[in-house]
Amino acid sequence: MRASLIQIAVDEDESVESRRRRVASLVRDQAGVDLVVLPELWTTGAFAFEEFGNEAEPLEGPTYEVMAKAASDAGVWLHAGSVPERAPDGTLYNTSLFFSPSGGLAASYRKIHRFGFDKGEAVLMGRGEDLVTVRLPETIVGVATCYDLRFPELFRGLVDAGAETLVIPAGWPERRRAHWTLLARARAVENQAFVLACGTAGTHARVPQAGHSIVVDPWGEVLAEAGAGEEILTVEFDPGKVSVTREQFPALKDRVL
Repeated sequence: MRASLIQIAVDEDESVESRRRRVASLVRDQAGVDLVVLPELWTTGAFAFEEFGNEAEPLEGPTYEVMAKAASDAGVWLHAGSVPERAPDGTLYNTSLFFSPSGGLAASYRKIHRFGFDKGEAVLMGRGEDLVTVRLPETIVGVATCYDLRFPELFRGLVDAGAETLVIPAGWPERRRAHWTLLARARAVENQAFVLACGTAGTHARVPQAGHSIVVDPWGEVLAEAGAGEEILTVEFDPGKVSVTREQFPALKDRVL
C-alpha cells in the first residue's frame, strides 16, 4: 500500500480559496497512490482561532466540493484533513472529511478532544462524540485529530472497532514537536497498528508549526519522517504486518481493562 502525507505550509498571505486550489492540485499529483492524507485545519490554520467563525463552512461546503473532485480526479482515498464546520444549529466543529476514490464521502469525524484549556478551540468548537473507522480494500483506518493523540483511550476504542491503521491529521506546534514524535510511536506500539500522522508547516497566527509528519509501523519503527517545511511524504507499507505483529506478540489479548 502506498500513502502520501501532504505537509501543507499555511501562509497567512495566501487566501483560503487559493490554498484550496493549490492543495487540490497537489492531491491530483498523487494519482497512483492508495491513500492521501492532509493536515488539520489547513484552510485556516489550527491556531488562527479568530478565523474559525469567519471561515466556517457547512459539511458539504467549498472544501468538501474541491476535495471530493480532487479525490475523484486522482482516483485515491483522501483524508482531506479537517475544516471548521458550521452545523445547521450554528455550532462549530473541527471536522475531518474522508473521501473514496469515486469522490464520495466515506466518513466524517468531529474531533472529540478540543485543545485550548478553556480558550481557543476548546470554547469555540463543539465536541464530537463518535469514533470513526473507514474500511479500505487493504486496511481498516481509524480516524483521530491532533490533540486526540494524547488520549490513548480513544485509540483503544478504534482498535476495538477493527482499526489497523491510525490516521491523524494535526496542526502541532513546533515547541512540542518531541511529544508529537513520541506519542505517534507510542500509539503505534501499544495498539500494534500503523500510524500515519500528517502535520502542517509554516506559522499559524504567530505559532510556528512542527511539520515532521511521520509514518510508524506496529513495532514503533519510523518508516518515514518529513522535515519542517512543506513536503510530500510518500511511503510504502504492508498492512498485513498488523495481523502478523499481533499474532507474534499477542499483547492485545492480555488486556484486562
